[in-house]
Amino acid sequence: MAFIDYYKILGISKNASDGDIKKAYRKLARKYHPDLNPNDKVAEKKFKEINEANEVLSNPENRKKYDEYGEHWVHAEDYKKAKQQQKRYARQQTSQGDFGGYSDSDFSDFFSSMFGRGHTKGQRRQGQFRGQDFNAQLELNIKDVYTSHKRTLTVNNKNIRITIPAGVENEQVIKIKGHGGKGINGGPNGDLYIQFSIHNTTPFKRDGHNLYLSVDLDLYKALLGGEITVNTFDGKVKLTVKPETQNGTKVKLKGKGFPKYKKEGQFGDLYVTYTIKTPKNLSAKEKELFTELSKLRAYEN
Repeated sequence: MAFIDYYKILGISKNASDGDIKKAYRKLARKYHPDLNPNDKVAEKKFKEINEANEVLSNPENRKKYDEYGEHWVHAEDYKKAKQQQKRYARQQTSQGDFGGYSDSDFSDFFSSMFGRGHTKGQRRQGQFRGQDFNAQLELNIKDVYTSHKRTLTVNNKNIRITIPAGVENEQVIKIKGHGGKGINGGPNGDLYIQFSIHNTTPFKRDGHNLYLSVDLDLYKALLGGEITVNTFDGKVKLTVKPETQNGTKVKLKGKGFPKYKKEGQFGDLYVTYTIKTPKNLSAKEKELFTELSKLRAYEN
């Protein structure tokens, strides 16, 4: 495996913060995204390199291994174990009178042969190792996750057809088993972890499977009551406003919220909050009537 400088690919330094990595990745991913560069093989290759670099550096544990072991980071644990075994063997040889010792280059050769770079007769059979896990981020609109739907993702030049369940939340991570890196020497493939970034440009605020909506109510309707039409996430409903409704009054619309994740046919609730708007630009007649009303209320009190 040739060494790939993931820091150079993202254009950041080795002491870059997690925020720096995320910012650099998003900037480059937007620039080289296949949708913005159709039929551009160079951009496609660059996009793959950017995703690979982000998969490693955005994971603190993987980044630590990469910084220490370079191209061997995927097998860091096996590297440690093999090195410990080799050192124990060296100590045993020393205690038995063999003072030849082992250098780092000796161990590098040992490690290379262990992973198939020079397997010769008499050496141990190559071990099986699990493939690398991949991490990807999928950006969606909140409307995209109101219903379950299928989507095709391209990971390492392979198309993967997945079902995105309704009710997926922002920053939620799902695992697609076996769609990570290929296993070594017949070992199992790694897994693909997809993190969702869900953008909400609607007037609804989401909290889990419940939705919240603020609705303007004119003063006359609040005082006298009546009927209004309110938007829900999937249509409109009519609500009856009670007379003398106060500002900040909340109304619950049962089952008009967001789908519950992996619970087919179950929905949260929609909470509507009334915001009473005071009329502006009153006419002379309106001012006269409001004055009479104020006098009447003062007289009654």
